[in-house]
Amino acid sequence: MTTTTSSQPIILIAGHWLGAWAWDEVLEHLETDHSRAVAVTLPGLDRDDPERATKTLDDQAAAVLDIFARHGVSDEQPATIVAHSGANAPVSLVLDRHPELVDQVVWVDSGPVAAGSVFAPDLPEGVEELPLPSLDVLAQQASLEGLSAEVLERFRARAVPEPGPVLRQPVELTNDARRKVRTTLVCCSIPGTQLLELAHAGHAMFAEVANIEHLEVIDLPTGHWPMWSRPGDLAKVIQSASSRAI
Repeated sequence: MTTTTSSQPIILIAGHWLGAWAWDEVLEHLETDHSRAVAVTLPGLDRDDPERATKTLDDQAAAVLDIFARHGVSDEQPATIVAHSGANAPVSLVLDRHPELVDQVVWVDSGPVAAGSVFAPDLPEGVEELPLPSLDVLAQQASLEGLSAEVLERFRARAVPEPGPVLRQPVELTNDARRKVRTTLVCCSIPGTQLLELAHAGHAMFAEVANIEHLEVIDLPTGHWPMWSRPGDLAKVIQSASSRAI
């Protein structure tokens, strides 16, 4: 088990279709008496919420800020945010609105989005939610490397459809101070050198990375869901980033 020496809050947020449960194996390596690691289920991804399909990116960002408040996050005690995949949109909003509350962000096979970004601009207004696609389709969109049949079955069983409003809402960003927040990119399904090349070439998905002022890039080769394929190694990366934030 990884030992943590920081009392700084660590807020873990998984991507599309996932709730706090996605971090269970990582938390087994992070949690000690001195740790304050908290996994989050964003609004819209709680299966028991009858209004979940109406939730927006603004709702999700507000929920993260509420988690901050409940765990004593302040400008004097900022948090480390760990954001995986599609959590990048609401976390980018949090960084834009309250950069003083975040000491460091760890992007897990993900990265900050640019102003005006929309995840699914062509998703019709009549589509209330987007369920997890078939594994064949999913494998075309993201690497499944390192995931056993058992893990994939659990993913399918526990996945919650992503709310349509979250996927259609443009990300409005106005505060350049978000780019000053210390940042770690954990590169899993694409090597860090390739990602940086794409960022500096202005690739729409990665261009915002080129604007980050304090950046560390760490390669953790595996598929797009390292919290399941390499949970112990991912915990070590998170632990190291949080420790450097002291």
